[in-house]
Amino acid sequence: QVQLVESGGGLVQAGGSLRLSCAASGRTIGSYAVGWFRQTPGKEREFVAWFGWSDNYADSVKGRFTISRDNARNTFYLQMNSLKPEDTAVYYCAASFRGGGSRRSSYDYWGQGTQVTVSS
Repeated sequence: QVQLVESGGGLVQAGGSLRLSCAASGRTIGSYAVGWFRQTPGKEREFVAWFGWSDNYADSVKGRFTISRDNARNTFYLQMNSLKPEDTAVYYCAASFRGGGSRRSSYDYWGQGTQVTVSS
């Protein structure tokens, strides 16, 4: 089993930056695909970014967000720049041993979520 714990969420003004971290334990995830999703009340959890052999992004965050990983620390990150109020959501990290991708169903392990709030 893999446990994922997010950190780094918080309140930031529009135009600001935050870096989310997702620390894995229980198993080394260096060979896993990893991803970030987000969810707002009343909406489905949506894809933000994922990293397999390369990084991939939702159109809404492309050019502003960067996903990266540090296999030595068994941790991956989401750097969020030029934040907008519409980026406000609970952000979830996820890991997949089945190849990853932009679909929620492709992921096997999930974190508990961290709130990101962007004020205008």
